[in-house]
Amino acid sequence: MALIRRRVHVTVDLQNERRYLPVPFEVPAGTDSLEVVIRFDPAEAGIDLGCEGAAGWRGWSGGARTEYLIHADAATPGYLPGAPEAGEWNVVLGLHRVPAQGVDVEVEITMPASRPVPPVPDAPPASRTVRGSDRGLPAEPGLTWFAGDFHGHTIHSDGRLPIGGLAALGVASGLDFMAVTDHNTVSHHAHLAAEGSRHGITLLPGQEVTTHLGHANAFGDIGWIDFRGPAQDWVDEVERRGGVLSINHPISGDCSWVHRLERRPAAVELWHSTWYRELISTAPFAWFRTWPEGATLLGGSDVHLPEEPQRPGTPTTWVAAEDASAEAILEGVRAGRTAVTGSARLEGSVLVPELMRAPALVRLGDEVLAVDAEGLVLVDGAGRRRSVRSGHEAFAADRADGPFHLVLADRRILALCA
Repeated sequence: MALIRRRVHVTVDLQNERRYLPVPFEVPAGTDSLEVVIRFDPAEAGIDLGCEGAAGWRGWSGGARTEYLIHADAATPGYLPGAPEAGEWNVVLGLHRVPAQGVDVEVEITMPASRPVPPVPDAPPASRTVRGSDRGLPAEPGLTWFAGDFHGHTIHSDGRLPIGGLAALGVASGLDFMAVTDHNTVSHHAHLAAEGSRHGITLLPGQEVTTHLGHANAFGDIGWIDFRGPAQDWVDEVERRGGVLSINHPISGDCSWVHRLERRPAAVELWHSTWYRELISTAPFAWFRTWPEGATLLGGSDVHLPEEPQRPGTPTTWVAAEDASAEAILEGVRAGRTAVTGSARLEGSVLVPELMRAPALVRLGDEVLAVDAEGLVLVDGAGRRRSVRSGHEAFAADRADGPFHLVLADRRILALCA
């Protein structure tokens, strides 16, 4: 057994120079597994953890873990299994929070690993509930409005739920699909089809490309996107591979989007769960109105923990698609056929439980249709207001005047579309 120990003194100057610090080590030929542990004082610093193999990226756990195991047939969630190839590897340290006096980080590598990978917890399938697609929102011929959530995390990054647990919550929330968007890894992709089939929900492959300057979701089975490169590279590479990139929660505290872009992606997560704290804020609309080409609107709960107030589908993104397959859902997003509501619950809104049905606002050609929104007010991006006087009412709506949203008398926003 080979044991390698490295001590790295991380300073603010080093953090200023490079946010992702490689700590190299050599893997001999014939190595069947390895184990990495880092130690530092978490009260003083925040150090993220990742792994780059000789043949490419092996995974990321950010600040959720301080160790990982890689075996031929299994790996710590967030990391790709496979016998370690010979050559130079790197333990990647993300220098997230560094004190003025600096901090010592001890890196310990063991080859072969001293223990097996613990089993991943299972989650029983949820009973099928009424899904969003059962609601029958008016759609163009050949299309159905499917209800989903474009932002969720599992134990493959900093979530506490196994993939099956997230899927079961999505089913219980009335969703037809969910995107699994773990941070800076695609280790979860290999498990999505089987878990989705077992629970009866479409699980879209995703990756939250996560940096201190902002986050973006890359959707599609397109492989790993390198978060360490310029954000423009994310946009171009995701498009080249046939995926969809969305800027996440562009106005959200210290996770707001501040990357510079010459060419922007097609989508934006305009309604994020953090917006629930101030649903009369028009800050997301102000940001959106600076987007010269317009964008496809998405919503995401960003669910991590089962005890969080946000659940899958808060908010819900509706996509008009031919079917609920991952390919059809992403094609609907590319075509801009989306709408966002507070939830998918048919018996009422999570924002206003006493409403009989969650209000919705969907586009049909040159009109937007307010559904179950009698008594609400339709507002466009310029602030013009029109009263909704019936359960199904259509309004002429030029896309250039968006985003359109439904509000209560107290100005709380219940639904939106472009």
